[in-house]
Amino acid sequence: MTAEEIEAMFTRADGQFVFARWGRPIAPVIFGVQEETLQVVKGALEAVAVLSGHKMAETDMELGSNLMVFFFSDWAELLDVKGMDRLVPDLDPLVAKLTEAEANQYRFFRFDEAGAIKACFVFLRMDAQLAEIDAQTLALSQIVQSYLLWSDTAFRDQSPLAIVEGTTILRPDVADLIRAAYDPVLPAAAKDRSHALRLFARVQVGEAQ
Repeated sequence: MTAEEIEAMFTRADGQFVFARWGRPIAPVIFGVQEETLQVVKGALEAVAVLSGHKMAETDMELGSNLMVFFFSDWAELLDVKGMDRLVPDLDPLVAKLTEAEANQYRFFRFDEAGAIKACFVFLRMDAQLAEIDAQTLALSQIVQSYLLWSDTAFRDQSPLAIVEGTTILRPDVADLIRAAYDPVLPAAAKDRSHALRLFARVQVGEAQ
């Protein structure tokens, strides 16, 4: 990726540049899937953790679990989940909005005082479109999109994944960017566009190694 392409990956539709990565170990929990699918999601989590060099944990000291992935069939089901309204603000109007839009996925992030990600909630309504996607592809795509605060338009036209000889993999350019984003010399959050240049420089260093 060029520096301009990297900048676009974190520039939202309203023109605001916002970068954030996780500032604490990720303690995941997955709801609504069978054991076989659960193992696939865990595999995707471990793969991206190794790529980024970011740590995972059994529990988060503040939240218990800080990455929650929910699989369900109807948005209204979220209203019946005990405590969900405390995790996601304005839950009722959000569910109404997502239902009206016939959305099949939604991610909500929470941030710490430094602006780093401290929690992420992933909601997947398994409609016909998502049901056609194999578990490995769906899991890897969702985990990748939960590891950084990507722009709301970052993957609108192109998936973060690619298919090579029948196998679904993370696109090399996206993998390089995730690896660079978690370089400890860089801040965990930034709102200045110059951060894209720093990411670009780290990508170049990684490619040269």
